[in-house]
Amino acid sequence: MSETPDETTGPVPVLAVVGRPNVGKSTLVNRIIGRREAVVEDIPGVTRDRISYDAHWNGKSFTVVDTGGWDPDARGLAEAIRAQAEIAVTLADAVLFVVDATIGITDADEAVVRVLRRAGKPVVLAANKVDDQRQEMEAAGLWNLGLGEPHPVSAVHGRGSGDLLDAVLEALPEPPDEDWASERGPRRVAIVGKPNVGKSSLLNRLAGSERAVVDNASGTTVDPVDELVELDGRTWRFIDTAGIRKRVNQASGHEYYASLRTTTAIDRAEVAVLVLDADQSISEQDLRIVQTVREAGRALVIAFNKWDLVDEERRHFLEREVEREFVQVAWAPRINITARTGWHVDRVVRALDAALEGWETRVGTGALNTFLGRLVAEHPHPVRSGKQPKILFGTQATTSPPTFALFTSGKLDAGYERFIERRLREEFGFVGTPIVLQQRVREKRKR
Repeated sequence: MSETPDETTGPVPVLAVVGRPNVGKSTLVNRIIGRREAVVEDIPGVTRDRISYDAHWNGKSFTVVDTGGWDPDARGLAEAIRAQAEIAVTLADAVLFVVDATIGITDADEAVVRVLRRAGKPVVLAANKVDDQRQEMEAAGLWNLGLGEPHPVSAVHGRGSGDLLDAVLEALPEPPDEDWASERGPRRVAIVGKPNVGKSSLLNRLAGSERAVVDNASGTTVDPVDELVELDGRTWRFIDTAGIRKRVNQASGHEYYASLRTTTAIDRAEVAVLVLDADQSISEQDLRIVQTVREAGRALVIAFNKWDLVDEERRHFLEREVEREFVQVAWAPRINITARTGWHVDRVVRALDAALEGWETRVGTGALNTFLGRLVAEHPHPVRSGKQPKILFGTQATTSPPTFALFTSGKLDAGYERFIERRLREEFGFVGTPIVLQQRVREKRKR
């Protein structure tokens, strides 16, 4: 179902897919994104690792969040349904509500509808498992949910999916155009990190008030809270999130939602501040959050909190740890702070500004090709199997994050790609942002 994306810069709209277990949410998500990524099994509440996907339809880009994967027995079905729907509608621009048309309206479906009504977000109703004309008549009974027209669809066979996607695009806000930067309003910042590293303390210090619940118990923050904060004469929108604890596929109820919130908050943000406890070793969870930020293409700032607890010996070991563990995000600005006392918290804004500037940097085509010509002349690509791929031309396709299309005479080695990225950073900056390189190999015409 996925089509060629447009060249939209900046964040794209978010669509949350909600519904009871086993109504076909994941199958429908796979149909929408045009590839089999969401895990599909005939067991209600199958967990999955990845929950956000990029989708494209009719030249428009949007993010799909599959809210399946929770265990309905963890805390009772009704509570799980409600929590799932509430998280989805809090963080999404529109909701796709999937109902099994062959079963009809259940109590659980009506529980979701109540939450959707309270939220006031646009809702598209999908009547799934409609494989023929006769079942279309059954789907008409879903008008009784009071959510407007049910769109009959077969996630398995694709029947009706085009009409459904047209309705989804109507419900979603327009993606920002090239001038989005001048009209976007407050910059959006996601504060992310493991539980109990001081995310809420940092937000409170920045906001100048005790608006986030702070407790020494791990995972006190349950809901993401958008906070508008005035810093250096500008308004910023901070998104406080519950910490990621375990891998999503190991997480039960509450922890699954914490991870879902963090992933979706990163998708909604322009820049993420990863808060770490400087007194503790960098963990696999920290690296996983970094990977999530990179994959989402967001700018990144790394804040080492509780710096007042760090002695000289720990500083030495921390420096070695950072060099080893954060080698793939060596470009991210690092700041040392103590949120509890406010020490050096003023450095957060400078780091955010630097990261966002890098994220939105655009290199002119002329300057880029002059740079590439010089680079290739000084360091040509190694010869492989008697062939030496050449870079014929380059252009920057988009910003946010900076994305470059390289037209080549053959596939470049991964090592040479990394070399190009390193030199791009040396030449043009790109502080605080991932860089995306897309190769377009020009095939030789056969005579």
